[in-house]
Amino acid sequence: MSATEFIEQFKALPPNERTQVAKFIVEHEDSWVPESFREGMKDAEAGRFVDLDTALSEPYPDDRK
Repeated sequence: MSATEFIEQFKALPPNERTQVAKFIVEHEDSWVPESFREGMKDAEAGRFVDLDTALSEPYPDDRK
């Protein structure tokens, strides 16, 4: 099936089914998400993040010499 055929079939679906398809695509297809964002999310999930106020007001750990 070509993209054009898929789009035409998608347009023909009832609104509730279009919603289901769109939700599935957003949850399962992340090629549109920048790699840097995905890496940032992995860091956040692993606890590797700092509060913005702290980042802006305190020196970077390597700079505390």
